Amino acid sequence: MIKRIILSLATILILAHAFGQLHLTKYVNPFIGTIFEGNCYPGATLPFGMVQLSPDNGLTEKDKYEGYCSGYSYTKNMIKGFSHTHLSGTGRPALGDISVLPMLGQAPTDKDIRSDISHREESASPGYYSVMLKSFGIRAELTTTQRCGFHRYTFPESKKAMIRLDLGYGAGDEVTTDCYIKKINATTFVGYRISNSSFSKDRHIYFAAQISKPVSDVVLFSDSRVMKPGAEAIGRDVKACLVFSTKKGEQVLLKVALSTANVEGALAGLQEVKDWDFSAVKQSAEHIWERELEKIKITSTDENFKTVFYTALYHTCLAPIRIDDALGNYRGIDKQKIIHGKNIYTINGFWDTFRAENPLLTITQAERIPDIINSLLSFYRQYGLLPVWDLYVSETNTMKGYHAVAVIADAMLKGFKGFDYEEAFEAMKKSAAQNIRATDWYRKLGFIPFEKEDASVTTTLEYAFDDWCIAQVAKRLGKENDYKIFMERSGYWKNLFDPATLFIRPKDSSGKWITPFSPFDESIGNTRAYAEGNAWQFTWYVPQDIPGLVQLFGSGERFAEKLDSLYILRPPDSTANIYKYDGYIGLLWHGNEPCHHIPYLYNYVGMPWKTAEKVKQVSAFYRNDPRGLVGNDDCGQTSAWYVFSAIGFYPVNPASGEYVIGTPQSDKAELSLIDGKQFVVTAKGLSKENIYVQKAMLNGKAYTKSYIKHADIMKGGELMLYMGDKPSATWGTKNEDHPH
Repeated sequence: MIKRIILSLATILILAHAFGQLHLTKYVNPFIGTIFEGNCYPGATLPFGMVQLSPDNGLTEKDKYEGYCSGYSYTKNMIKGFSHTHLSGTGRPALGDISVLPMLGQAPTDKDIRSDISHREESASPGYYSVMLKSFGIRAELTTTQRCGFHRYTFPESKKAMIRLDLGYGAGDEVTTDCYIKKINATTFVGYRISNSSFSKDRHIYFAAQISKPVSDVVLFSDSRVMKPGAEAIGRDVKACLVFSTKKGEQVLLKVALSTANVEGALAGLQEVKDWDFSAVKQSAEHIWERELEKIKITSTDENFKTVFYTALYHTCLAPIRIDDALGNYRGIDKQKIIHGKNIYTINGFWDTFRAENPLLTITQAERIPDIINSLLSFYRQYGLLPVWDLYVSETNTMKGYHAVAVIADAMLKGFKGFDYEEAFEAMKKSAAQNIRATDWYRKLGFIPFEKEDASVTTTLEYAFDDWCIAQVAKRLGKENDYKIFMERSGYWKNLFDPATLFIRPKDSSGKWITPFSPFDESIGNTRAYAEGNAWQFTWYVPQDIPGLVQLFGSGERFAEKLDSLYILRPPDSTANIYKYDGYIGLLWHGNEPCHHIPYLYNYVGMPWKTAEKVKQVSAFYRNDPRGLVGNDDCGQTSAWYVFSAIGFYPVNPASGEYVIGTPQSDKAELSLIDGKQFVVTAKGLSKENIYVQKAMLNGKAYTKSYIKHADIMKGGELMLYMGDKPSATWGTKNEDHPH
């Protein structure tokens, strides 16, 4: 009897964990970052899921600073439809595939139609979105599985109810070049959409849609022409009106599954929703998200802080996304070949994510890292180079550097297995040996001349960092000659350091400084010297050799004085392009990723209290409201900064395996690791005033270093930080305690 009772209690505990209350998803506010520059979407998705089922306002080019890239802005009170693919936080628009809009009270039409909404009748949580379409009196609810979007629409009574599929719609400047729909039977439809944008070319999406009740009529439009008898339609702009009658309060459901390979893969994806139980799918999505959020448990009495933190953690799980369909296929780089592959990831905005998003994934998503790296190597086999910024397995060549190198190096140096190290090293070297994007000039002169490439200074700095990453991998693999070559190249940034001005600035191909030069300007004349920044911001971008930068300044004090100036100075011409955004403290532009590491640089000269002050100041930018992100979230990077910083440290050099300690914002952060271990960061005496680390203990032993290694975190244990309201004169101040 006692055994049976114990077993019953164990069963209850297991069921309670699987189906119990959701403790952490309630702290996620998907509307954070949906105004101005955040470019986040509020709709339903799963962690790294192929489907992002979310509302679109129908924004145009004039709205490009108001959610244009994600398709949605909280400033708008209308909805054009609910499409199944969205980018999270990027500065460029794309996707918006297979838009769906329920309607009633009018004849089938292909005209532009939108419904008014009120944000008071709109809600969102992880895996779920709901809104009342006021123009039609229809309640829309959305949830999703990995590859299948699931819609539930509650209609009023009508004999002219319909659901319209819009295959011609695309987010931003996407242009549909070809689309097709075919009726299989009274409830099932298949088709595809092929599109181009300024961001991607020849992108293919195949879909299968199934409605919960037979339709009485199907009206198809192709390029504004009605297609009869209505079995299929093809064109550049295809819309399908599925017509039926409804009773008051009747719920009509729709499943839409995706594939990049073919309709067969999409049809297989419909099986992820085996019946029409919307509540069950919604509950499953919520519990999947709960398990993700439980990977970092924070203790705090500040409920608002918890919402900001867990929303940031949620945002870090929205990219990259799985692209393989339910049959294990995806369409390759040339878009003609269907490739078999499981756990294939795409949408890697590496110019942003290599800094903190990808390093965070090595802690929170360690089980996915081998698949992410293998996806990059699959890209390399097809393309001959690692991706710079891949979108649906296409190279966009957006932004600078070859930062897939940094992401792969970080995984290798942290000891991740499950991929071919030799092939990975070969791929890294190939990216460094390419003769595009001014890499030939970089290798020839040791810097990129101003007149030879856009943003020559930024590009030089980022190549130098990536080459440092290659050098460390070469050393790890025992390739001494490669190590020497790439270590030398990693120092090319010094060729652009001007000791007279203490700025990293552009040169021409003869080696002369470009004049006139202002450290406040992004461009000289009509040519950019820096990518989204200026000398004040990019001079600090030498994460592989901060001690070398300090040495060129002459002393740690001089370095810190210049760094102090960054937070005080104002631009002489605030109308310049880079100053029109939010997120500035003086000239520190936290709204853009190249500045994200800068607050932590004081630790390198023994002044961790200044790091604490700046991190605290920057953290105030993150708020629990739709304007709660001051820059593009960029596939989770801006949110990853906050997740790391709130725990108490940040990867200044994202491939070094070191995290620089700042100031925690929670009393305790418990990190669940892949092998069942836990690493806990406890902040004793933390308060609004007590932001300075006085002393530290690692696993019960005194810890004087102002950084912590990834390897120590992954062993499990506890970092105890004792906080006070005044800077410590001893902790982290000695040379041997500075980050390397």
